[in-house]
Amino acid sequence: MTSSALLIRPSSPADLPAITAIYAHHVTHGTGSFELDAPDVAEMGRRRSDVLAKGLPHLVASRGEEVLGFAYAGAFRPRPAFRFLAEDSIYIHPNHAGQGLGRALLAELIRHCEALGIRQLLAVIGDSANTGSIGLHRSLGFTHTGILKASGWKHDRWLDTVFMQKALGAGDSSPASELTPANR
Repeated sequence: MTSSALLIRPSSPADLPAITAIYAHHVTHGTGSFELDAPDVAEMGRRRSDVLAKGLPHLVASRGEEVLGFAYAGAFRPRPAFRFLAEDSIYIHPNHAGQGLGRALLAELIRHCEALGIRQLLAVIGDSANTGSIGLHRSLGFTHTGILKASGWKHDRWLDTVFMQKALGAGDSSPASELTPANR
């Protein structure tokens, strides 16, 4: 049996069942998401549509027909002044963790965001013990910007929220470009 090459590509509606299953695992068993109940395919489709409607990337990592993980950039806050700041989200199928998929997805997400004129990318990481996500972000140039102590209650314990940030393109060294998507 030959192994297909890893492909990072824009997600499609056909990917939603796999995306939903991957996310459900992390909601149910992990601390990277502070959701308590896993959303269904329809809700995940609505969330994907919202990301795309804002002109932001929603990507999957796949080999052949199998979706191994997904990542997307979302608006940090709805206020117009935040339009040059996006928040990243990355989830990997548990059977494929530790294989460099998160790094490949995040690197491609960074490239897409930079091309869109995003100036800052923010990681909002659930659980200060989430060393995998913290290390991944650090390895791609994110710096630690703060912790909200005991900000979430999940799996019968208090969890911190870790903030990490990366400047993209010119960052804050020049005025904001007007080359960002019109709907941002």
